[in-house]
Amino acid sequence: MSAKKPPRPKNLTSMKMLGKQLGAARRAMGFTQAALAQLVQVDEETIASIEQGRRALKPDLAALLDEVLQTKGMLAAGVANLPEIDQFPMWAELYMEHEREAIALSWYDNAIVPGLLQTEAYARALLASRIPAYDSDELETKVAARISRREILHRKVPPTLSFVVWEPALLMPTGGPEVHLEQLSFLRECSELPCASLQVLPLNRPYHAGDAGPFILVETPDHQHLAYTESQRGSQWVSDPNEVSILARKYAMLRTQALTIEDSRRLLDRLLGEP
Repeated sequence: MSAKKPPRPKNLTSMKMLGKQLGAARRAMGFTQAALAQLVQVDEETIASIEQGRRALKPDLAALLDEVLQTKGMLAAGVANLPEIDQFPMWAELYMEHEREAIALSWYDNAIVPGLLQTEAYARALLASRIPAYDSDELETKVAARISRREILHRKVPPTLSFVVWEPALLMPTGGPEVHLEQLSFLRECSELPCASLQVLPLNRPYHAGDAGPFILVETPDHQHLAYTESQRGSQWVSDPNEVSILARKYAMLRTQALTIEDSRRLLDRLLGEP
């Protein structure tokens, strides 16, 4: 079954519209982003991110901005009336928006194959095991959305991609033997992409830098460095430079602790039963 490209998230569009309103009000009052940030005691990057629709405007900050910019409650009302999220959590929508535009992605996963490298059958098996379960229509929508993200692997100018995957993610027979082998074969194919490097973090390492869980580093077209983390209790963007730096250092260490690209390919070959 061919994957259909999911519709553009409505709430993300609304966030961008609200950001444009903030930018217009700020300019009307003659403030730079830095000056406004200082007045409301937030980082300049926070104001920039909100204006660009990359970060949600929180109710308390909206109320303060309404007061400083004399917008008579416009921003607070905009926050209160943002549409409900239909298919994806807000942070996931923000991540997918940045993923489509990124010039570089560095991805560490310790439990499953990274989403960009999943086959349709593997993605369906993962999503079908969710508790509580998706209904059939929602499941197909989410599978199609996940597979459509692979388009960036074959862009005319693809991003620079680096993946480090903990070995247990490759050993788990998710979906059964056939799905498992198909997924390993696809990983082996992806390992040859000129834009990507795939390294396996071996199970026999006594320690490694990724024990706190999976994360993704993102470089945007305007060279901002961001990160995205996931856990059982939710997901979040990390934009604070100090926190992004910590994750970048962890990723650099993980690459030294993982097998080389060539040894990772040989491991995949062995798992596929090739000599």
